[in-house]
Amino acid sequence: MPNFNAYDLLKWLHLICIALGGGSVMIILILVGFEDSREDLHGMTSILWKRTAAWAFRLAVVLGITLLVMRMRDGDHPFEAVYLHYKLALVFLLLMCSEMSGKSLARSRRGLPLLAFLFFLVATFVSVNKDAFGAVKRAAGASVITGTVEKGPE
Repeated sequence: MPNFNAYDLLKWLHLICIALGGGSVMIILILVGFEDSREDLHGMTSILWKRTAAWAFRLAVVLGITLLVMRMRDGDHPFEAVYLHYKLALVFLLLMCSEMSGKSLARSRRGLPLLAFLFFLVATFVSVNKDAFGAVKRAAGASVITGTVEKGPE
């Protein structure tokens, strides 16, 4: 019987949400070109974005934050990795663009969805090539703050 733990299952769900979000963005951007020529498809990409891409990215962000909290509770220090700072900035820019893209597509504007796709591509690039960014080195003798107060000799 396989042994699954919560962290690995949440990491897998996080990956699935990212893949579904990025794939749906590609399909929606392809369909945007057909909206101009066919009247029956007008407004379809806006609905598809709100139901697929936006929810996939929302769930991926929630799962990603949950994974970070789980790592910190286990005593790991994920923010020592420099790539994570870049990735978090890109992810929140992606989420902002994703939230505004539904209304943008309803007005037949493609800029925000393309920008969201660009942020998706750059965030996945940073995540895959995380070793290229290095890590923050702790000072020698620096200890981990536990939040407890120790009394010294009086």
